[in-house]
Amino acid sequence: MDATVSKRWLLARLYEPEQTIVDCRFTLGKPDAGRESYEQEHIPGAVYLDLELDLSSPVGEHGGRHPLPDPQVLAARLSKLGIGNDSRIVAYDDESGMNAARLWWLLRYLGHEQVFILEGGFSAWKDGKYPVTDHQPVRVPSSFVPNVQTQMLADVEEVRQVSEKTVNVGGDVSSSPSTSIVLIDSRANDRYQGMNETMDKKAGHIPGAVNYFWKDTQHADGSYKSAEELKEHFAGLDKASEIIVYCGSGVTACPNVLALEKVGFKNVRLYAGSWSDWISYDDNPIGTGEEV
Repeated sequence: MDATVSKRWLLARLYEPEQTIVDCRFTLGKPDAGRESYEQEHIPGAVYLDLELDLSSPVGEHGGRHPLPDPQVLAARLSKLGIGNDSRIVAYDDESGMNAARLWWLLRYLGHEQVFILEGGFSAWKDGKYPVTDHQPVRVPSSFVPNVQTQMLADVEEVRQVSEKTVNVGGDVSSSPSTSIVLIDSRANDRYQGMNETMDKKAGHIPGAVNYFWKDTQHADGSYKSAEELKEHFAGLDKASEIIVYCGSGVTACPNVLALEKVGFKNVRLYAGSWSDWISYDDNPIGTGEEV
C-alpha cells in the first residue's frame, strides 16, 4: 500500500479500533500553535504529538535543531497514547505533510511499517466537510516495543566522506560512475545556494549535494504527485545509487524520503542532523551556488 491515504479512505475507517490518528500540526517559531489548534478542533479520535517535545530530543551542541528522539522515550510516549506494535497510524498536519512525514519516518525507524500520511492534511479534511471535533479521546495505554533500524540513518562522518568523494570526482552525481552515493539537499533553492538563510547561522549547502526541493514532490493542494510525475522529477538520479537526504534540521527531508521510496528508490537514508548539524562543526566545508 502507498504511504499516503485519501480523505475518503480515512473516513471509511475512522473508528476502527486498531487505528490511531495522530495530529502533528506545528508552526516553527510558534511552539504552542499546533497544540492550541488541536485543542480547538481536530479529526475525531486524533491524539497529538508535538514536533519539538515528542518527535525530537533537546537541542545540544551537535545534532541539529531537531535531534532525533531517544527511541525508548518515543516508544514510551507512543505506548501511553495507546499505540502498540499492531496499531495502524495515520498522521496529518497542516504544513504540507512535513511533520506528518517526520512521524512516518520515525515510526519506520522504530521498525513499525503500518503508518500512513493523510493527503492534503487537516485543512483539506475540513474544507471537504469531513467531521471535526474538540473532544480529546481517552486512550488505553498499550505497549510499543521499538526495533530500531539503524541502517536508515547516515551520520556526519559518513556525509563528510561522501561529500569529499563527490567533490573530488567533479560533483556530477547524475552521471559519474565513481559516485555511488548521492547527497540530496531538500531545502528551497535560495537556501541551498546560500542566497537566503533565515533559520540557521550559516548559509550554503554541503559540498557535492544536489538540490531537490521537498515541496516539488507535491501539488499545490499538498497532495503528493503521481508516481509518473515523481519519476520525471527524480529522472536525474540513478535508482542503483545510494541516496542520503538532508534539509535544515531533518524534518522536511522526510517528504523527500517518502517520495523517493514511492517511485522505487530502495536505498534512501536520512542525515537526521542535516544542515544545522553540519555547520555545528567548524571544520566542515560549505558550498554555495549551484553544483557544476
